[in-house]
Amino acid sequence: MGCTTILVGKDASYDGSTLVARNEDSANGEWNPKRVTVVRPEDQPRHYTSVIGHLTIDLPNDPMRYTATPNAVDTEGIWGAAGINAANVAMSATETLTTNQRVRGADPFVERQGDQPGGIGEEDFLTLVLPYIRSAREGVLRLGALLERYGTYEMNGVAFSDVDEIWWLETVGGHHWIARRVPDDRYVTMPNQLGIDSFDLDDAEGAGREYLASADLRSFINEHHLDLALAPSSVINPREVFGSHTDSDHVYNTPRAWDMQRRLNPSSADFTGTAPRLSPTSDDIPWSRIPERKLTIEDVKDVLSAHYQGTGYDPYSPLGTEAQRHLYRPIGINRHSQLSVLQIRPYRPEASRAIQWVAFASNPFNTLVPLFTNVETVPGYLESTTGRVTTDTLYWSSRIIAALADAHFADAIPEVERYQEKTGAIGHFAVARADDQVSALEGSAVSEALATANERLAEQIRTETDALLSAVLVVASNGMHNRFSRSDN
Repeated sequence: MGCTTILVGKDASYDGSTLVARNEDSANGEWNPKRVTVVRPEDQPRHYTSVIGHLTIDLPNDPMRYTATPNAVDTEGIWGAAGINAANVAMSATETLTTNQRVRGADPFVERQGDQPGGIGEEDFLTLVLPYIRSAREGVLRLGALLERYGTYEMNGVAFSDVDEIWWLETVGGHHWIARRVPDDRYVTMPNQLGIDSFDLDDAEGAGREYLASADLRSFINEHHLDLALAPSSVINPREVFGSHTDSDHVYNTPRAWDMQRRLNPSSADFTGTAPRLSPTSDDIPWSRIPERKLTIEDVKDVLSAHYQGTGYDPYSPLGTEAQRHLYRPIGINRHSQLSVLQIRPYRPEASRAIQWVAFASNPFNTLVPLFTNVETVPGYLESTTGRVTTDTLYWSSRIIAALADAHFADAIPEVERYQEKTGAIGHFAVARADDQVSALEGSAVSEALATANERLAEQIRTETDALLSAVLVVASNGMHNRFSRSDN
């Protein structure tokens, strides 16, 4: 598995919104069809049983409505992935992380053993938490309590946001966790590696203004000799205490953080000059940075589609050698399932404040579709995905386009870029139009108008996506190896 996350604080974003975004990726050699849906209170389970962990948990009887991007084929569970609830709180779960042998030995993962259930994991998190929280901080505390009680069978990073704050939680061992508030003026980059690079134990045990953690974290660290600092302090580096710096990290993880940050801070001495300080294999790439300018939805999409453009590591570039072009794992990869950019806008009324921008399949070739989340239904073009390949859904259309365009990249990418530019503009116009339409409405009329706006946009996206598929199919057909220039008609 693999994912890539970027978090943008409200003072670092173009319009003062908090932005949480994550690519959800499938395992190697597998496809994981996804859909977008609305889970109403009456559809939320009261007795939840996980497929992987075989764990049953009783849930509160007062869930809120929320959006989710679950698996279209649910044989491995729900995997809700990303969504926004009726209180305008967003959650993205999860970014698979790394750890080290000392941590796993001190607090082993809670894995299913025969009839003995395992802990909770990515399959479960969104369903267990998002319907019951009214702030990002509440999300951290609810998930933290569940982790301490039931444990987890994997290392994960989870993002929570509301109109004011973004919090990032990392599991460290089977039952322990840490969380840090994202500074408002910064963005955070997270590949599949434990990422927080500074953590204040005193604040976590006291006011918890910027840091939160499982209650016994300090004693856990001390008892198992996890802190490797030469001069112990209440401010620790979690990467050294709980994380990893393996050879596989330097191929799979750190290059992605490097690529995102060099794109968002291109003038930094870390990435410029004859001897830049940071390389794709550096272990000290910062967890967060102040960007050189405010970041947009398009910036988020671009970095989560990146494949080392402008370097010899780009698999589509003539630069570098064949080995270099496939040396590092790109962010924009073939096995993306979905991307959700969760935007909470402070300048809009609560009834129309939240937007979930969604894209399916491989990001270099797809487009983001903004969906208002204060709705009771989702357009069928985005919700009706199944395991059957069909151009009736955005997921499968996007995957077909990517497979065709990848094989004929130089010829197909101009068509893809025109599609992305046009649909991006259509999406922004649709949001502005809907904002105007609901400004004088109240109550259920707002939700109904937003649902209509979502449907109208989905049909526009369907038209443009069908046109792109047609254009890319022509390119691919003309590039077939059995082509022959002489024609008999």
